[in-house]
Amino acid sequence: MLSVSCPSCGAPVAFRSHASVMAVCEYCRATVHKDAGAVRQLGKLSEVLEDYSPIQIGTAGKVGARSFTVIGRIQLRYAAGMWNEWYLMYEDGGSGWLGDFSGQFTVTAQRPLPDKFPPFEMARVGAQFDLGFGLAVVSDRREAQCVGGQGELPFDVGDGWSARVVDLRRGPSFATLDYSDGDKPLLYTGVAVTLESMGCQLLRDDEAIKASAGRYRGKVGALQCPSCGTAIAYLPGMADKLVCQACATRIDASTPQAEVLAAGERNDKVPLTLPLGAQAKIGNQDYHLIGAMKRTDDEGETWTEYLLYATRGTFFWLVEAGDQWWRSEVMDEWPEPGTPAVPHVSLHNIRYERTLDYEARVTWAAGAFNWKVAAGDRARVREFERGMASLAAENTQDELSWSRSTPVAADQVRAWFKLPAPPAAKGAGLSASLGELQWRFLLWILGLNAVPLIVNFGETMIWLLAALFALFIPPNIVKKD
Repeated sequence: MLSVSCPSCGAPVAFRSHASVMAVCEYCRATVHKDAGAVRQLGKLSEVLEDYSPIQIGTAGKVGARSFTVIGRIQLRYAAGMWNEWYLMYEDGGSGWLGDFSGQFTVTAQRPLPDKFPPFEMARVGAQFDLGFGLAVVSDRREAQCVGGQGELPFDVGDGWSARVVDLRRGPSFATLDYSDGDKPLLYTGVAVTLESMGCQLLRDDEAIKASAGRYRGKVGALQCPSCGTAIAYLPGMADKLVCQACATRIDASTPQAEVLAAGERNDKVPLTLPLGAQAKIGNQDYHLIGAMKRTDDEGETWTEYLLYATRGTFFWLVEAGDQWWRSEVMDEWPEPGTPAVPHVSLHNIRYERTLDYEARVTWAAGAFNWKVAAGDRARVREFERGMASLAAENTQDELSWSRSTPVAADQVRAWFKLPAPPAAKGAGLSASLGELQWRFLLWILGLNAVPLIVNFGETMIWLLAALFALFIPPNIVKKD
């Protein structure tokens, strides 16, 4: 490990990886460049916005048999949201990246670029390219800016540094084409992972996350809508794309001062079965309902989608359509072939048939989201079903995602949120009372007709009792010879 003095404040700055060429001083935010035999200051890099990610500098884990330690981070912001790229140093001297977006993680490392690769402008969402591991589907294409950094990094980066990236997926495999340095990209390939599968240690605990989330110098504390002044409850640092529930103003709270994205008009109060801010106990996790939106399709069918989040869980959606509920989660592993423009797809050797193809439009939204959302947003949705499970491909011009939905009983939803049972349907109590009266009347008639038999007990009564016994005897007692 190389330790140098910060050229700006004199504090010690450590370089643990020989591949690192830049480090960020944790005291004064100066970016220190490592030259042969010397160090020099390049400028200062903004602080990262602390989010709800449990990862931090020093987190350790394994990918396969390779142990790693997190030694750096850059935070990137694009039109619809933010994500982290954590720089990894492996025990064997190698390096890689851990992508971190809304509770989804990918591990990648640089690979040789094949002779054939798409230009950035040609890599459209949904297109397929072979980069050496079979046909992969473009899942998104974005231009992002660096808004903060920590620790060591393998290249020089500063505020406003721009990245042009294209992400591709094939099953659990993941690839990124990075065009930041020109028309010829760098290729990074890897797989989708979870913190559990990597056996991560030295993660931030819940209290540390809650204490720091949403903070950096100048960060607003209690947020009020810049348009109408309504207090907005949200998860700072994780869900910073907000829609005021009172006036529909869209707000970006991922900057030191909240920025108004677009002013809305005051909404009539929209009734929701589950109110914003509601809490649910699901398994051993405490979930918060942080956002809700209503959508409609081409034929006028409407439904409501609720966004839930837990500090140790991930985002997922509860979808309410009429009296039916569905739990929907974004998929890390995509079906084969992974493109929605086919009549069927396969996942884990199970075939799903396409059943629906429609355009979904957001008609109303309120609360906090992990990406930018507004009334009028449109997406093409194709659904594939097998039994009670449903896979859905949802794509816009800039992104393609797959989700898996399974039905949830209404009673289960009420139990999660501790909601009271619904009132009985009008007339149901009267019908039950009438039914009970009918049974009582029938029994009274039978009893009345049995009086003569009881009084004149004889052969007739014996045959009646035998007939009743024959009617009620279980069928499986009677055996054939």
